[in-house]
Amino acid sequence: MSPRYSDALPVRSQHVARCLAAADVPGQVRELSESTRTAAEAAAALGCDIGAIANSLVFMSDGEPVLVLTSGRHRVDTVALAARWGRGRLQRATAEQVRQATGQAIGGVAPVGHPRQLPTVVDAALAEYSQVWAAAGTPRTVFPTTASELAELTNGRLLTVIPE
Repeated sequence: MSPRYSDALPVRSQHVARCLAAADVPGQVRELSESTRTAAEAAAALGCDIGAIANSLVFMSDGEPVLVLTSGRHRVDTVALAARWGRGRLQRATAEQVRQATGQAIGGVAPVGHPRQLPTVVDAALAEYSQVWAAAGTPRTVFPTTASELAELTNGRLLTVIPE
């Protein structure tokens, strides 16, 4: 099986691409000329709805890093999500905590390719889109996927991340 990534991709994105290929994910990592650091930038660069951007946010909970893949149109309600998820308080991780947990920098955190798998929630709102876009290890790399594929890839739970 030949790799489905280019050696021209950044090293971190090559690692993400290998993880996707190993999981038989058909979407390929793409490097864009525009920044995809924020959901708004990614949506503009890809020409899609901001809600179709899967933001990878790292929080600390119960002394460990956790990953929340949220729709670009949502702000995570940490109190509601912690209760729904059955976890302790969710607090945004620092840039250093994000890098330690994922090996990637804020603005380019992928759902996969971390030193170890993180407990993960996938925003149920992402299921409203037939295709969503997630970061691929750098602020200029992305890959197409679906909410169900993200849940499977990360062994994550589909949950609502905003108040109901």
